[in-house]
Amino acid sequence: MQANLQLILFYSALPALAMVLGGSIAVFRVPSPRVRSMVQHFAAGVVFAAVAAELLPVITREQRLAPLIVGFLCGVGTMLSAGWLVDCLAAAPDPDDETRTPIGLLLGVAVDVFIDGLLVGVSFAAGPETGVLITVALTLELLFLGLATSAALAKTGKTILYVGTTLLILTLLLLGGATLGGTLLAGLSGARLVAVLAFATAALLYLVTEELLVEAHDIPDTALATTMFFVGFLTLLVIEISSH
Repeated sequence: MQANLQLILFYSALPALAMVLGGSIAVFRVPSPRVRSMVQHFAAGVVFAAVAAELLPVITREQRLAPLIVGFLCGVGTMLSAGWLVDCLAAAPDPDDETRTPIGLLLGVAVDVFIDGLLVGVSFAAGPETGVLITVALTLELLFLGLATSAALAKTGKTILYVGTTLLILTLLLLGGATLGGTLLAGLSGARLVAVLAFATAALLYLVTEELLVEAHDIPDTALATTMFFVGFLTLLVIEISSH
């Protein structure tokens, strides 16, 4: 179990670094909405393919209906609750002072990051290869989460040191979530494995439909942006087949 946890922490450093990278980019220059939309479409395709190629085959192979339903419903409920909490925190009224720290936004991002870290740990319960591919998919999402967080802080006039400290705290939350998932869920099999993977499936589908694609459609959609979704899907399938 110790070796497995070390593996999880090693790979969870990838999305953590991506979040820091995205935050660092935003300090100097925020990518245009069109570029963000294309990358978010690509990330959504990657996550969707990871679910289809890695999680669903394990779930269907086990053929355990009750754990599937329970785990999936728990995943949906958790993500809807987390989404509601994030929306409430982000919408918390702030004074008119534009230099005030957006506490609500930061708390919402913290919840999101911790859940993503937990998903990294959960995905390794299905096997190292599955964990790696899910981690790669979440890396793209966290890249833009870091970018958006830093951009919001920069608008309030926060210093680079303040932004950097915030990103460091978020990466620790990510690693903490991955550690929790990897510690509590190591060595699962049978019905418990199906329940956990069903939970992860629901959470990742929520990530695609309610976060990545919703944000990507903040600007008018284009054929190129839509194509990037399928490019992302195909890219992960190619990686999956080539790795065998």
